[in-house]
Amino acid sequence: MGAWATLITTATPAKNQKILVLGDSLSAEYGLKRGTGWVALLEIRLKAEKLDAVVVNASISGETTSGGRSRLGALLSQHRPSHVVIELGGNDALRGLPLSLTEDNLSQMTQTAQKAGASVLLAGMQVPPNYSRDYADRFAAMFAAVAKAYKAALVPFLLAGVSDGPDPTQLFQADRIHPTEAAHPIILANVWPALRKILK
Repeated sequence: MGAWATLITTATPAKNQKILVLGDSLSAEYGLKRGTGWVALLEIRLKAEKLDAVVVNASISGETTSGGRSRLGALLSQHRPSHVVIELGGNDALRGLPLSLTEDNLSQMTQTAQKAGASVLLAGMQVPPNYSRDYADRFAAMFAAVAKAYKAALVPFLLAGVSDGPDPTQLFQADRIHPTEAAHPIILANVWPALRKILK
């Protein structure tokens, strides 16, 4: 997957909130027309709800938790977000990285963002059924464990209603990894309730 990022900003008053999305291809509009991914749809939702908030999408296709951890400090200094959405971990599993490494990176990113004054939302993921049940269960539980440990907000499963539907292939691109444009409103619907609770 190519590495690229999308920046989304809106002109709003200085008192507004700023949401930094640190994710991988699921948030970076991989294979989609610009402006159709869930992060772009989030910006539209914020305007519709008349919430003073801007969105900065710092997601990169192929990103791992280690990559996100290495970039987070600079992003916090540059953008000074009030909220950070961490949508990482899926590529760690695809690369067979140790769960302990992924959990440590998620924990460190959460703490770093909180120390910078940002509220954190973790977007949970699940692995495909070809992984062992034990690994799948531990991987899914990891996000909840980190969120609980640091009192962060949590989306239990970012792709709920997308990858676990009666015919999930309908909502995925030809590679069967990346959701189609039609899936992204569902993804936003998964994120929005948890995010709305922590927005002012």
